[in-house]
Amino acid sequence: MLCSSARLCSLRSLGKTSLFIPKQSSLNLKRIHSISLCDSTVNLGFHSIRTRGSRPVLSALRFDHSMAGQSGAKSVHDFTVKDARGNDVDLSIYKGKVLMIVNVASQCGLTNSNYTELTELYQKYKNQGLEILAFPCNQFGSQEPGTNEQIMEFACTRFKAEYPIFDKVDVNGNDAAPLYKYLKSTKGGVFGDGVKWNFSKFLVDQEGNVVDRYAPTTSPLSIEKDVKKLLGIA
Repeated sequence: MLCSSARLCSLRSLGKTSLFIPKQSSLNLKRIHSISLCDSTVNLGFHSIRTRGSRPVLSALRFDHSMAGQSGAKSVHDFTVKDARGNDVDLSIYKGKVLMIVNVASQCGLTNSNYTELTELYQKYKNQGLEILAFPCNQFGSQEPGTNEQIMEFACTRFKAEYPIFDKVDVNGNDAAPLYKYLKSTKGGVFGDGVKWNFSKFLVDQEGNVVDRYAPTTSPLSIEKDVKKLLGIA
């Protein structure tokens, strides 16, 4: 909604492997179809069962490892998200635009500086092809507790935000929005793929490719040079 209108920890390339099960295990093989791990899902296909000593071994496991949320998506433009009123928004409408996608919060120590600079950046480049997509998130310190309406009023009234404010989402965990699962799988962070805090930023080119990722403490105006480069502005 526009304001202006308003447990496996990690996987490598596994191929074929063996999974050892304790002798007294009550594991029901018929019920195992997949294992969810963080933002990924591993689908398991059992080829055979053999024994080694007293331990059953599942041999020749087939791992179908695809990043959850990606679902064959090739760009940000392949996703549909909800606006603040619950309406579907097809992100393909932003083809040809440079996007800055940011998870926002209203009660964070970074709120004032980030919202102020996001508004400044948007005012400077909105007519040259920049769009900012703001996704409220309450996962970090419960610093975005309000309703969508309250969040929009806060951003639009206090910070004159004219870019879209979308439906509140999770950005980490099993319930993370598919768009954010895709963003993280495409552009991992220095200390892991998970979004670390409010106001993490992803920069997306005109074709929907994620070209860079910035920490919460990276100010929007410090990214201006990268935005101008994508926009083709000298």
